[in-house]
Amino acid sequence: MRLQMPALLIPLLLLSACGKQEDQAQPAKPDARATAQALATSQATPPAGSASASAEAGGARKVSVSNAFYEYDYAYPAAVGAIPALKAQLDAEAATSQHELDQQSREASKDAKGDGYPFNPWSSGTDWQVVTDLPGWLSLSAQVYSYEGGAHPNHGYSALLWDKHANQRRSVIDLFTSKAALTKVLSEPFCAQLDTERAKRRDTPVQRGSGDQFDECIDPTESTLILGSTDKAHFNRIGVLIGPYEAGPYAEGDYDITLPVTDAVLALVKPEYRQYFAVKR
Repeated sequence: MRLQMPALLIPLLLLSACGKQEDQAQPAKPDARATAQALATSQATPPAGSASASAEAGGARKVSVSNAFYEYDYAYPAAVGAIPALKAQLDAEAATSQHELDQQSREASKDAKGDGYPFNPWSSGTDWQVVTDLPGWLSLSAQVYSYEGGAHPNHGYSALLWDKHANQRRSVIDLFTSKAALTKVLSEPFCAQLDTERAKRRDTPVQRGSGDQFDECIDPTESTLILGSTDKAHFNRIGVLIGPYEAGPYAEGDYDITLPVTDAVLALVKPEYRQYFAVKR
């Protein structure tokens, strides 16, 4: 269950019903909408010399900017555009990240010229996709990539939950009573699936305790967590999106592990959110 990384850089994290992709985003401050709108407006014009494209259709948005210093892409689906507060937050984040990329890449170009070495244009991109859209929740994952002139680009994942009732952004961990307890419940099935997938790619069984860091399991809650649904009414799947170097070497690629919501997982959901979860049958 994998998404493909935008063709600009590298094929890649993602998903089936649970799985398109979490850096555990922080909730915005109460006045974020006004701030977001102002910031997005102030930075809407791309830098001089840029070839740019910005398209909105049915609430979806896609921005692409390319110039001598950087290439920038940011996209989100129509489900985001249908929620004004969420749209404002992501528009602000897009404007901020492009502004920072513009400043930093230009500074890097200046440094390269001063030191007499070639400058490789930088790149940055974020592609938000819907994991599941429930009556009270929108679950999103993002493919995120960047390149800062080095040997190869970096990529990873981000995720967020939008609480439609509270009109507020949350993380998966926000919905559970204890991160440590969730780790304990998820670790055994998660590690078993991860080792099976690693063994397939390596064509050899994974030997825990071998001394190789990539033979050890990892804490699933430290990777990007996403919530998915197969009944379109409840969260009944938990996805774990694992980027480069987390569970294997860069060349081994990413991992996407999907786990069912069990009775043990359901017991860890905070009471106020329990009605939105169901055990996967």
